[in-house]
Amino acid sequence: MTTIRAMLEMVPRLRHRVQRLLRPASSLIDTSAASPVPAGTLIYRCNVCSSTCSVPVAALERDGGNCALCDSNVRFRSLVHLLSLRLFGRSLAISTFPAQARHLRGIGMSDTGRYAELLAQRTGYTNTFYHKAPRLDIQAPASGYLAAHDFVISSDVLEHVVPPVATAFSNLRALLKPGGVLVFTVPFSLDSETVEHFPELHEFEIRQRGGEHVLINRTMDGRTQEFTRLVFHGGPGSTLEMRLFSEAGLRRELERAGFVDIRFHREPCFEAGIYWHHPWSVPVTAIAG
Repeated sequence: MTTIRAMLEMVPRLRHRVQRLLRPASSLIDTSAASPVPAGTLIYRCNVCSSTCSVPVAALERDGGNCALCDSNVRFRSLVHLLSLRLFGRSLAISTFPAQARHLRGIGMSDTGRYAELLAQRTGYTNTFYHKAPRLDIQAPASGYLAAHDFVISSDVLEHVVPPVATAFSNLRALLKPGGVLVFTVPFSLDSETVEHFPELHEFEIRQRGGEHVLINRTMDGRTQEFTRLVFHGGPGSTLEMRLFSEAGLRRELERAGFVDIRFHREPCFEAGIYWHHPWSVPVTAIAG
């Protein structure tokens, strides 16, 4: 059977296919939660590399509107924006983080992009991976990681974690000191329930059959299940989508895990090149209670 490590080891190198990830149900077409769209081209200061950028507003999609210098997209810049808001009370570029930031200990979960390198220079941040050192398995973190961090960043990772995902949220809380900040993104719908694609996943492998990928699972009680029409982020054979979160489901998971002050951030920050055309799959922050 394919190991969990083999299934998830590609996470750090993936760029998600936005149209596949952000597919809303037909009931989600209401964009009333979005802010008015500014016209034309937006000039902004990238909060990752501090360069001045120019981009058409229409290009400011979740994984688009990239900085010409560091290639940061809206999702990456939003992580920096929200982290600085939660830690320092104002939106700052990484290069302007205050001196006390060096004493804040943070952890990333397979973060990719220039922001991970720069955060490590300005704060006590360590990027971790599932498949190599420094290694973090969010379903079973080593004891040295627990209650040791002022902030945690997770960018489009939790949708790939094997079930039960409630364990991952509990462990995210366990990584943080009381009052610590969680900043994360996942694709999510506005439906009432999270959809688990493989709720009884236990021992599994993926085979090709007639040009199609098939997941074969042996449940804990010995039954065999087969699943087709699999969704991969980054292309078949890379990282398998385990679930499509819902906003309500995310809030319930965070509350159960002991987080408070949970916020779904639909507000723009034009100064940093951040704008959300849709009310789903926006970044989320929460505080460890």
